[in-house]
Amino acid sequence: MDRREFIGILAKTWIAATVSGCTTLRPVREGELYNLSPFGQSRILHITDTHAQLNPVYFREPNVNLGVGSAFGQIPHRVGKNLLDAVPGMTPQDVHALTYLDFSEAAERYGRVGGFSHLSTLIQQLRGDVPDSLLLDGGDTWQGSGTALWTRGQDMVGACNLLGVDVMTGHWEFTYEEAEVLKNAAMFKGDFVAQNIKATDDALFEGIPMFNEDSGHIFPPYVIKVVNGRRIAVIGQAFPYTPIANPQRFIPNWTFGIQEEDLQQLINKVRGVERPDAVILLSHNGMDVDLKLASRVQGLDFIMGGHTHDGVPIPVSVKNAGGVTVVTNAGSNGKFVSVLDLAFGQSGVSGYRYQLLPVFSNLLPADPVMQSYINDVRAPYASILDEELGVADTLLFRRGNFNGTFDQVICSALTEQLDAEISLSPGFRWGTSVLPGEPITMERLLDQTCMTYPETYVRDMSGAELKMIMESVADNLFNIDPYYQQGGDMVRTGGMSYTCEPGATMGKRITDMRLPNGDLIKDAKNYKVAGWATVGSQSTGPAVWDVVADHLRDRKTIHLDKIDTPRLKGVKGNPGVADYPGELI
Repeated sequence: MDRREFIGILAKTWIAATVSGCTTLRPVREGELYNLSPFGQSRILHITDTHAQLNPVYFREPNVNLGVGSAFGQIPHRVGKNLLDAVPGMTPQDVHALTYLDFSEAAERYGRVGGFSHLSTLIQQLRGDVPDSLLLDGGDTWQGSGTALWTRGQDMVGACNLLGVDVMTGHWEFTYEEAEVLKNAAMFKGDFVAQNIKATDDALFEGIPMFNEDSGHIFPPYVIKVVNGRRIAVIGQAFPYTPIANPQRFIPNWTFGIQEEDLQQLINKVRGVERPDAVILLSHNGMDVDLKLASRVQGLDFIMGGHTHDGVPIPVSVKNAGGVTVVTNAGSNGKFVSVLDLAFGQSGVSGYRYQLLPVFSNLLPADPVMQSYINDVRAPYASILDEELGVADTLLFRRGNFNGTFDQVICSALTEQLDAEISLSPGFRWGTSVLPGEPITMERLLDQTCMTYPETYVRDMSGAELKMIMESVADNLFNIDPYYQQGGDMVRTGGMSYTCEPGATMGKRITDMRLPNGDLIKDAKNYKVAGWATVGSQSTGPAVWDVVADHLRDRKTIHLDKIDTPRLKGVKGNPGVADYPGELI
């Protein structure tokens, strides 16, 4: 699809609705995008991974989201035109929201996405169309912005209360101090649920706060909600690898994990005792983990997932020994609201309709009550957030398995400001986009870096250590067993190139590591490496946003001559890669 064809598609407007696994089309005007016909008796709304973006933002979807093993070519591991081929009849709005195709041009047409005041307007409309409904939040809500950091997540708790979130689970919520997490959960007016967070053995005897001292659950494992007369069980599944992917020092008394056996026992108990009409797992596992879990655990009607930021336009039905579980994922940054309408028969769910609605701020008026709250909570920090640090002559984005353009800015800042040879930056999937020519404000920089362990480091690292780090992250991303994946993207690099073979085994994916002058990085030689966001011991360097801000202030105009994208081996023909700027071998 060339640019002219794409712009032509944008001039027309269609909407796709999935009803019990079948896709139908109907022509609509832009103003009718959010007018859904009635279906069934109960409506479940789902948002996830908003990452504290109170105002509308730009967010580019990846052009690299590789699937390996059984995930090869399966949604969500299809990008660009490859996704369009698998999901025919997507609306032009969906094409823009779900793909990277001509992102800058389409963003100019459709404007920013998300924003809690626009989400509020849409959710009120969707709730008004049915007698009753339930709003679920999959987590990664209290982190990702300057105001969330400075208020310790409380700005987002207030926003979620205004939005009317009924049930939520978490991940980055647990990167505040344990007491802060519990305080925020207590302030939250809905139910914070997590069946897989329990007290450590030592903590059980120390009298730490917990929901159930007998079971050791820190939070309620599930909740029953009555939606238009139907009993809906919502079980919480927090991010299972939190103490590995994030510093354990914040939550030293809690254990996580997938907890497959415990989950099955809980489902059986809920089914037997509560007699629900439907059972939903509100998950922050990541899409691939949810798909495997759905194949192994019985009794779940739906898994409504998050973590991997995958906007999934059609649900995936997974067979298991007990029947079928339908798995969905609702993207990130407030870009989408998923709508699950349920019909019931005598034995439970008899049919469903699932629709993933893009949230375009240009098409939805701001809810004045929510906007007033947002303005008030941001006001003390406005002068900091609005500082213009520089401007880039290209689109700045992060999301994708390998280096994005904003990642390159961060890596360049680390090497130059900290006088290092090589820089490493974590492959977080959060972080908004900046259009060409748009100011890079402090707020946009904080979108990429704002967290509770932002300290930078500079230290000598051997070539063998570098390779070990790269191999470990690659295995987290490309292990064919989803239970060994943690859901992030590849570590970003500056000042070095390498070859990556995703389909290889552990220890053999990373080869040919070189410095910019072409010299091989040698196992026994030490290199000066800068980085940030250490998970183990706390570093002592300045916060990464201060380092990058100084870099931007020094240059004002950012021009990227080169992106340190690795050479990729063995991925030709993989529908999870398109328009790759590096070499495919």
